[in-house]
Amino acid sequence: MTNPDGLYVKVHFRLEVKDDWPPASVESLWAVDQRDGTVRLDNIPWFVRGIACGDIVVVEPDEEGVRWAGEVVRRSENCTIRLIVLRDGGSGAARQSVINTFQQLGVDGEGIEQFRMVALDVPPTADLAQVQRLLNHGAAKEWWHMEEGCITTEWRAASGD
Repeated sequence: MTNPDGLYVKVHFRLEVKDDWPPASVESLWAVDQRDGTVRLDNIPWFVRGIACGDIVVVEPDEEGVRWAGEVVRRSENCTIRLIVLRDGGSGAARQSVINTFQQLGVDGEGIEQFRMVALDVPPTADLAQVQRLLNHGAAKEWWHMEEGCITTEWRAASGD
């Protein structure tokens, strides 16, 4: 997390659980308080759909001071892609290998052991077509299952959809 002068806060998102997924009804992400009733997300979401790292989100504190996410007021134009790593049983080495490979394409990532997952933060400056080719290749080779958690018009255009 890079934050020269802002205050880090946790922001909570309510999740709709269907067929036991996601495994929680709330996800909390780190964010930088913008001091105007909004925060800038500074985590890659594991389960929340439709948001990405860098998005600016309205927060609504409850009586206990818990900050609940409201609407997105400014998009970062980043994409969130989630992978369940199948290769080597989703081992730590396999997850790290996936992260390292995507970092070479200008994509940040985080891994979580519990679900054998890697969450990718794809900035608009990355070669989106190249990232998509790698994602599709890995899925075809059964290295991972893939989910598009938050995509942009540019992402769709790069895939030809």
